[in-house]
Amino acid sequence: QVQLVESGGGLVQPGGSLRLSCEASESILNILLMGWYRQAPGKMREMVAESFRRGNVNYADSVKGRFTISRDNAKNTVYLQMNNLKPEDTAVYYCTALRNYWGQGTQVTVSS
Repeated sequence: QVQLVESGGGLVQPGGSLRLSCEASESILNILLMGWYRQAPGKMREMVAESFRRGNVNYADSVKGRFTISRDNAKNTVYLQMNNLKPEDTAVYYCTALRNYWGQGTQVTVSS
């Protein structure tokens, strides 16, 4: 069973940047899908970015061009680089493996 621990959330002003990290308890080299989802208050959890083992990635339309997902297989870690953050990006961000295993979440707040 994969355990996931997120870090890197915080408070940032609009237009700012954050990098989220997700460290897995085992090798992610052969995990088909690693991803980031988010949930804002009163809203459903939604996909933000997904990284597939073969190298292809998938982004929500709302974050395309601003967010980048990447894997460091040597560190068993997945990153989410978030640039040009907007208030509507405020949410708890969750890391997932295979959409079956989830981290505890990290809060991202974008506010002036």
